[in-house]
Amino acid sequence: MTLLGELEAKVMEVLWHAPEPMSVRQAHTVLAADRDLAYTTVMTVLDRLAKKEIVQRERDGRQWLYQPMTSRGALIADEILELVTGPADERRAVYVELVRRMPAADRTALAKELSAN
Repeated sequence: MTLLGELEAKVMEVLWHAPEPMSVRQAHTVLAADRDLAYTTVMTVLDRLAKKEIVQRERDGRQWLYQPMTSRGALIADEILELVTGPADERRAVYVELVRRMPAADRTALAKELSAN
């Protein structure tokens, strides 16, 4: 299951907003601005995210650079799909309820996206 913990989600937000792959030190600097966080904690979280295949890491000299393997929207969709199980009619009921709860503008945009594909 790919559900993210609180700190994993915060690390992912930092990576999604970064214009290029980040080192542990760079991610730690951003995250530590808001809370007391050890460098090794960020390193462990990034390693765990790489093992879950949520981030990709690449060696750059003596350090690793990390970047997301998927968009925020795609990861959330994956998590929803893992939670929505059961017969097709039950799954559809969940999807319908999600769409009903969307603001009207989002429903309109969704309908356009679906009809374009």
